Amino acid sequence: MPAAMAGGSGGMASGPRSLDCRSFWKAGAFEAPSAAARGFHDMLETGDFDRARVHPKFLHTNATSHKWAFGAIAELLDNAVDEICNGATFVKVDKSINLKDSRPMLVFQDDGGGMDPEGVRQCMSLGFSTKKSKTTIGQYGNGFKTSTMRLGADAIVFTRAIRGSNVTLSVGLLSYTFLRRTMKDDIVVPVLDFQIQDDHIVPLVYGSQGDWDSSLKIILDWSPFSSMEELLQQFKDIESHGTKVVIYDLWMNDDGLLELDFDDDDEDILLRDQAKATAGTTRIQKEIIEQHISHRLRFSLRAYTSILYLKKYANFQIILRGKVVEHINIAHDLKFKKMFTYKPQVTLDSQVVSVKVDVGFAKEAPVLGIFGMNVYHKNRLIMPFWKVLQEGSSRGRSVVGVLEANFIEPAHDKQDFERTPLFIRLETKLRQIIIEYWKNNCHLIGYQPMNPQLKTQYKAAKGSGGPGHEFQQKSSTAQRIGVHSSSTAQRIGAHSSNLLPETYDDAAVFGLRTNGAGSGLQFSGQAQENGTNSAGLEEDLVNIASDGELDPNFLEKLSDENISLFTRREELKQRDTQLKQTILELEHELEETKRKCSQLSTELQVRKSQQQLPYM
Repeated sequence: MPAAMAGGSGGMASGPRSLDCRSFWKAGAFEAPSAAARGFHDMLETGDFDRARVHPKFLHTNATSHKWAFGAIAELLDNAVDEICNGATFVKVDKSINLKDSRPMLVFQDDGGGMDPEGVRQCMSLGFSTKKSKTTIGQYGNGFKTSTMRLGADAIVFTRAIRGSNVTLSVGLLSYTFLRRTMKDDIVVPVLDFQIQDDHIVPLVYGSQGDWDSSLKIILDWSPFSSMEELLQQFKDIESHGTKVVIYDLWMNDDGLLELDFDDDDEDILLRDQAKATAGTTRIQKEIIEQHISHRLRFSLRAYTSILYLKKYANFQIILRGKVVEHINIAHDLKFKKMFTYKPQVTLDSQVVSVKVDVGFAKEAPVLGIFGMNVYHKNRLIMPFWKVLQEGSSRGRSVVGVLEANFIEPAHDKQDFERTPLFIRLETKLRQIIIEYWKNNCHLIGYQPMNPQLKTQYKAAKGSGGPGHEFQQKSSTAQRIGVHSSSTAQRIGAHSSNLLPETYDDAAVFGLRTNGAGSGLQFSGQAQENGTNSAGLEEDLVNIASDGELDPNFLEKLSDENISLFTRREELKQRDTQLKQTILELEHELEETKRKCSQLSTELQVRKSQQQLPYM
């Protein structure tokens, strides 16, 4: 076995092993010393003159397509999801420690089909993709390079694959640090291959042994691993097939802190610069906003990945720092939900496309003005809580929608869509849908009806003191019950989405009658069937003010109830802590009592044995 394979380099080679600039957005502007230009005749002799080269700075430039670090993480999760067809059942995202410098590393691991030697080279080549299926998410052949380089300066890949009777193991290094520090003017990606023969791992050499040894030396010098034994150790938990990606030299922010925060939450990965202060008139409102998924997804990877896929994949889990991510379907949490159908004209000769758009009020309505459309493509979230209407508009307040738009193509970073005429028509249609939904349903959360017909019925009912009065009382009671039904911090101030059937129908629930004079609003009783019993509860009227505005008294009452609930929650948390402490003390006393009983029992046995001895 060659010396390089027997022991590796034995540690880090001399010289610096990290970039001078560790901030992603500044690293591209950092100019490393350039290698001396090679002569014309030297280039002709080596054959390099006849091929185009890609400068290492392109790796950084290419990665800037990801403005958001979580967008880069989502790309790597997509790669694991695309492996479901090859048997993948999980993808793990976790933190590890670089033993050479004690810095954190970001690790992705799946149990998919893995990559054979040809596949790993295609993966680490620029712009190469074999994903042509209508169901796979990736398609440009660029995601691995852009995502890894966006998260850190360096990445190493371990993959194990079974192709027929051949079992191969491959290691590939994509190191921006190595390329810049060694003043390369071309992207060099060293790759090592192994195969299993008679239960032994043996090198698989495609070129010369010298090239293989050279790749091994580069990987050991510039990766977190110091010997070939350490490299092969990384395959122990991959089992029969799968892929592990280790990203190290993670980027830092302008304050010299890691962009990814691993310390504040042991079960999550947070973005340091994204958890900005939230708007809200009261402390309770701010707390509700900060707990809402639309806010947390900006800085919590667990929150973002919980809504990353529209439909939950069967037999597949995302495991973040040792804990499974619970899937959330935003549409299931909407109240007074309606479904709209949009049929875009993609091309003149194309088949008719039908898109289902679920629209409803957020369960926190009307206390919070959270709104926006969540647009998916091939089951993958592209635009979360997209503000189709202007932020300051009262129309559309608290309206949330969900749709899967497979008829338009996302941008390369999969965080937006290309602004094609088709996309602009979609934006216009969604704006119309939201306005129509708001016009017909805003009265359900305490706003004055915008629909002229409903407005006339409401005024007639209010003036007569008849059914409209009954509606006001019972809708207020239902809303109050919705507030009291919440038991966690995330649901303080939220109205229960179970007050009415999941698919809301005006005529079925409120019995809106439109046949002639004397018609009014009638409560049909379906709310009672869903558990809203108004007996014994105080019934206050919801006074509705001018168009598009909530009555301040109504908001004040809701805020007071939310404060009471919050105070009660804190009391229960304190009580829970006290009970846990009491349980611990009692368990300790029980163990002490058991120990004393055991000791007494032993002493008793000794005394009995002594009494039974014959008299000497």
